Amino acid sequence: MDAFLILEDGTVFKGTSIGAEKEVISEVVFNTSMTGYLEVLTDPSYAGQAVVMTYPLIGNYGICTEDMESAHPWPDAYIVRELSRMPSNWRSENTIQNFLKKYEIPGIAGIDTRALTKLLRDKGTMNGMITTKRYHGDALLPVLEKIRAYQVRGVVMKTTTREVYAAQAQNPDGSRYTGEKEPKRVAFLDVGAKRNIIRSLQRHGCDVTVYPADTPAEVILGSNPDGIMISNGPGDPKENTGIIREIRKLYESDVPIFAICLGHQLMALATGADTYKLKYGHRGGNHPVKDLASGRVYISSQNHGYAVDPASLNPEIAKTAFVNVNDGTNEGLSYVGKNIVTVQYHPEACPGPRDSGYLFDQFISMMEAN
Repeated sequence: MDAFLILEDGTVFKGTSIGAEKEVISEVVFNTSMTGYLEVLTDPSYAGQAVVMTYPLIGNYGICTEDMESAHPWPDAYIVRELSRMPSNWRSENTIQNFLKKYEIPGIAGIDTRALTKLLRDKGTMNGMITTKRYHGDALLPVLEKIRAYQVRGVVMKTTTREVYAAQAQNPDGSRYTGEKEPKRVAFLDVGAKRNIIRSLQRHGCDVTVYPADTPAEVILGSNPDGIMISNGPGDPKENTGIIREIRKLYESDVPIFAICLGHQLMALATGADTYKLKYGHRGGNHPVKDLASGRVYISSQNHGYAVDPASLNPEIAKTAFVNVNDGTNEGLSYVGKNIVTVQYHPEACPGPRDSGYLFDQFISMMEAN
């Protein structure tokens, strides 16, 4: 069946319908990863967005549920050049086509994703509609109005856990923890978290208690944690005014804090800095980040459309600790007089393959020294 991607500027791409057959309007973003399509599909940070994969063949190693970053996929739609219908992988449990249908995610294949990506780079992130209907002439005008009016809203509360739960410490291989040291107790604020962040803490010998995004700071601090982690998540950070107020209270405590991606942005906003929307964002597994303290450059996994404005930082509160080598944008902060480190990228992901894992070791050291 034919399918169409209609962008807010009026550009139309024709392809083949994949996944669910339904019409959807979303924010269209692109990801440059060559592998990891299942992790992309199940990353809560993509809630409210339609994802374009720039790598031309997607689905060739099938679906392995063990690799999922959450219980189900989050993008509104999926856009690929070619969808593999016959995966070859001993771990594969299903095809990506069946996976998209199961979770009612519409998509489109067979379009020139290279041309689409260049368009998004040149003009910036745009809204779009995926549909199997044909809109012509005057019938297209009200459709374009609806597309342009779309906004990503309320996605943090959509993706966060609904209840508090615990994840016990593990050995590095994932087995039950047998270390000599008492496990560190980490309070984990879930604002749209990937499973692997929690798993990384567990495998560093931490007992993790996961809290919903709207949990009052008093509840978290009242549990007397050794450290606090603030997760990644979707959407515009400025929308989360209530969460930002609670994070300010966490900042004012003496508990060590490590924040990733959206958590990094929320902490910056909570301490008086500003954020802004990037032209087309950073999404992929090949982004070089420089650690200003050591001068070393790491290859990082990223998925964000907003960034902290370094010009808005109060030097008495926070200083730039990491920068993006490609465009110079802020990739992390260290907080003056506080055991707080925040990064824009994903140290729990493995594109380097484990370049940034030392940040979890650093967090453990912060808790041990406190």
